[in-house]
Amino acid sequence: MPVARAFRSSISAVALAASAALTLGGCMQTAGPVAMVQPRPDLDAMAYGQPYSTPQPVVVADGGGAIGALRNSFASAPMPVGYAAPMAGPVRYDASYHLDAGDKLRVVVYGQEGLTNSYAIDAGGSITMPLIGAVPARGRTTAGLAGEIGARLRNGYIREPSVAVEIDTYRPFFILGEVSAPGQYPYVPNMTVESAVAIAGGFSPRAKRDVVTVTHSENGGAMRAVVPLGTPLAPGDTVFVGERWF
Repeated sequence: MPVARAFRSSISAVALAASAALTLGGCMQTAGPVAMVQPRPDLDAMAYGQPYSTPQPVVVADGGGAIGALRNSFASAPMPVGYAAPMAGPVRYDASYHLDAGDKLRVVVYGQEGLTNSYAIDAGGSITMPLIGAVPARGRTTAGLAGEIGARLRNGYIREPSVAVEIDTYRPFFILGEVSAPGQYPYVPNMTVESAVAIAGGFSPRAKRDVVTVTHSENGGAMRAVVPLGTPLAPGDTVFVGERWF
């Protein structure tokens, strides 16, 4: 009997200890942090960002720690966005362009039909008009030439002349070297070296295609430079396409 009583006492003690452990474990349980998984962005959003509106990141408080700090750093990091620079507008030469031989001008003298006409600048750099003869044009702007014509007409011919000068046709450009058809061609406003090569029939098989040499003449002087294909050309420029070494 004492042995059986002792055995029952030990079983009751074990059951009581197990019950206490389960009760204590239930009391110690706490709600763990809950993390909301954000949907992954598609490839367009990863490459270009959000151009219009980006939702604010939601940071879930999880009691700190290395994992929480890493999650917060990714949630707050902005997506980089790239923007293209605006393209430059077309180049205009009329206002500051300096005239030279080969340019063809339209001269208008208001009320004087006999003087209003188209005039080409000759090799000497002048135009020849009725009444006043040769008028130097080389190196002048259109406004400067109009002023000179008005001054000469005012000197004994017309009391108050009103003169306007505009460019009818620019002087040609020249392209030499490794192109299909080197030579002289009419200048097209806002043209580049690349369009000049296209007008000349394109590169030859041995042409050096990344850069060319451009010679620009103005006010009696010349400037030569090695430039890329996108460089703008001016009237009268000479383009030389070199030969590649291999």
